[in-house]
Amino acid sequence: MNQHEKLNYVEFGANDLEATKAFFESAFGWQFVDYGPEYCAFSDQGLDGGFFKPDVCSQTQTGGALLVFYSADIQLTLDKVTKQGGKIIKPIYEFPGGRRFHFLEPSGNEFAVWSE
Repeated sequence: MNQHEKLNYVEFGANDLEATKAFFESAFGWQFVDYGPEYCAFSDQGLDGGFFKPDVCSQTQTGGALLVFYSADIQLTLDKVTKQGGKIIKPIYEFPGGRRFHFLEPSGNEFAVWSE
């Protein structure tokens, strides 16, 4: 249900849409709807969104927003991410409130995973 003035949708650049889709399908079970050769959408992942084909991608070192997944088993999730081609850029580390790691998906977008 759409809520007034609440985050509703997120879009990411992905210069290799097919590799990005394959990664999220295999690692996290996402499903996509294609809207032409340069856009695909996902839903039911906590926040709906999509990937579009740009020249750059989103990383925190260049000021990009960081979206963070929650995992009940952070090591299992890390293993799935690496098995599906994700690149770990910050291995599991402790922070106030839990543990987390950061990774790049095949198009180079940075995400993180945290666990209690």
